Amino acid sequence: MYYIGIDFGGMSAKIGVVDKSGNILAKASSPTGADRSVSEIVKTVAELCFEQVQIAKLTMDEIEYIGIAMPGTIDIENALVHYSPNLQQFNNVSWKDELQKFVDKPIYIGNDANVAALGEAFAGATKNCQHSIMITLGTGVGGGIIIDRKIYGGYKYRGAELGHMVIKTDGALCGCGKRGCFEAYASAGALKRMTYKAVLLNKDSLIRDLVDNRLEMISGKTAFDASRAGDETGKKIVESYIKYLAEGLTNIITIFSPEVIAIGGGVSNEGDNLLLPLRAEMEKIAYGRSCKDPTRVVIAELGNDAGIIGAAMLGQEFIENV
Repeated sequence: MYYIGIDFGGMSAKIGVVDKSGNILAKASSPTGADRSVSEIVKTVAELCFEQVQIAKLTMDEIEYIGIAMPGTIDIENALVHYSPNLQQFNNVSWKDELQKFVDKPIYIGNDANVAALGEAFAGATKNCQHSIMITLGTGVGGGIIIDRKIYGGYKYRGAELGHMVIKTDGALCGCGKRGCFEAYASAGALKRMTYKAVLLNKDSLIRDLVDNRLEMISGKTAFDASRAGDETGKKIVESYIKYLAEGLTNIITIFSPEVIAIGGGVSNEGDNLLLPLRAEMEKIAYGRSCKDPTRVVIAELGNDAGIIGAAMLGQEFIENV
């Protein structure tokens, strides 16, 4: 059996042909062209689907269904997008109705963070786990929850917005409009903001040299680079960031008790420079610290392929409510 997985975002659409074991046989990406109409965008996606099936040396008759990962609030029963903040022309649009104008296949859809978590559970860092969670540390903080190897989305599939739990009352303003969200302290965007503010207060920091005194070039990586080079300001930023990240992850573990939390997104590229101090900090504040077999925290394995593979697995019978 073969499936098509589509990871659809504000910047690009990534499309892959995937076998039942989660192997990608062919894949491609294309700019979303978010300024275009829904019909134009969907037509481009359909053309890419046909193209990749041909590259995989298959026919559309061999494709069982198409799965789609998309940011926003999704009605998975009707393949309907309720709200997608960066793709608002898709609000209240049914992918099933639109894509089936070009491709006569069943269509499944899920929130992109949930779908990425499914991809990791099927073929990545949380493979063979019954209960797992994936956290993505990018521009924001995304979360996907897998319980009994099924996506958990809560009532009307609006749950798993883990980045928007509050970890600091009256804290920093989040993009969602609330203050003190996990995302406002643990995202790459938050790390960038912390670094910028720290450099303004510590003008002798090595960070200025790392960005050629162009503070607009500060990224989520900059503080880690400075810390590795021995810069005290960089070290303090990283320590503060890791404390916030540990706080949020420990809360998540206290509620869900997953076997594994996989961390993805740009900040995860720090590998052990992130993981080792993070694990140590989490051990200090964990509820039930004496329990055997605690939740493991690891780096996600699939990278940009998680959404493609997870989308391709949306129609499998072990996924709840599909």
